[in-house]
Amino acid sequence: MNGMGIFRRLLGGAAAGRPEPRRQAPLGTRMLVVDDSPTICAVLGRMLEQDGYAVQRAGDGERALELAKAELPELIFLDIVLPGINGFAVLRALRHDPLTAHIPIVMISGNPQATEQFYVQRFGADDFIRKPFGRADVHASIATLVRAGRLAARPAEPVVPTAVATGAMPDVVPGMAA
Repeated sequence: MNGMGIFRRLLGGAAAGRPEPRRQAPLGTRMLVVDDSPTICAVLGRMLEQDGYAVQRAGDGERALELAKAELPELIFLDIVLPGINGFAVLRALRHDPLTAHIPIVMISGNPQATEQFYVQRFGADDFIRKPFGRADVHASIATLVRAGRLAARPAEPVVPTAVATGAMPDVVPGMAA
């Protein structure tokens, strides 16, 4: 990373003093969280719900395939290590089914081996998050998918002038009296 990149990182990605707006998917975007850990399902699901997304959860690969085909989520967070059908097999099955092939998939793993990331990309996942992860990692993954056009973008909220937002009337400009 060059000096300017370090500077931008320290400033949190700000350009010319303006923070870059966080790119999000539209409110109500349907997401499926698949992990055999009830804690991961609950925490990740809650993070997403707090951002306005509709979340379903599955604890194994079989249930994930059922929900993906029945509900057609707009994004899937998929753990690699699952009981029964593992995440790689679920990913392959979803990519080979014309009904689900278009759904963006973010793979999740706590395994420190870099080979998993290679296989994730080879089998067609859109992104990868390593456990333990935080809210910033989840937001970054969603933003990457929005920028890539794999997820729709949430409309930007209009900037409302302070006087209008607080209900205050702006001062009358001299010479403009009725």
